[in-house]
Amino acid sequence: MPNTIDEYIGEFNPEVQEILKNIRKVIHEAAPEATEKISYQMPTFYLYGNLVHFAAFKNHIGFYPAPDGITAFQEELSKYKGGKGSVQFPIGQPIPYELISAIVKYRVGVNLAKEKEK
Repeated sequence: MPNTIDEYIGEFNPEVQEILKNIRKVIHEAAPEATEKISYQMPTFYLYGNLVHFAAFKNHIGFYPAPDGITAFQEELSKYKGGKGSVQFPIGQPIPYELISAIVKYRVGVNLAKEKEK
């Protein structure tokens, strides 16, 4: 079981590693204050609580921005399979990095607002 995001990414083939590295970079750029950790055995970005998780599977990249992150971008995400707090980006199709960035920025706003309410 990986202890760092680098270890996690290193477990995959070069094509998938490239996607995971790009997603990580996009998240860093959208949420520069967020810290990295492994949570639920997935790469996780944390800022006043979990921000987003992502993970690689056989045929897709799972992205987990919590239910509010899915609801806020329902229209943009409608062409992808997903659940209450998750979306699947098929491997072999273009990954929507700009959309990932927008969702991360939205989640930063949600977590900052929650933190201010405390």
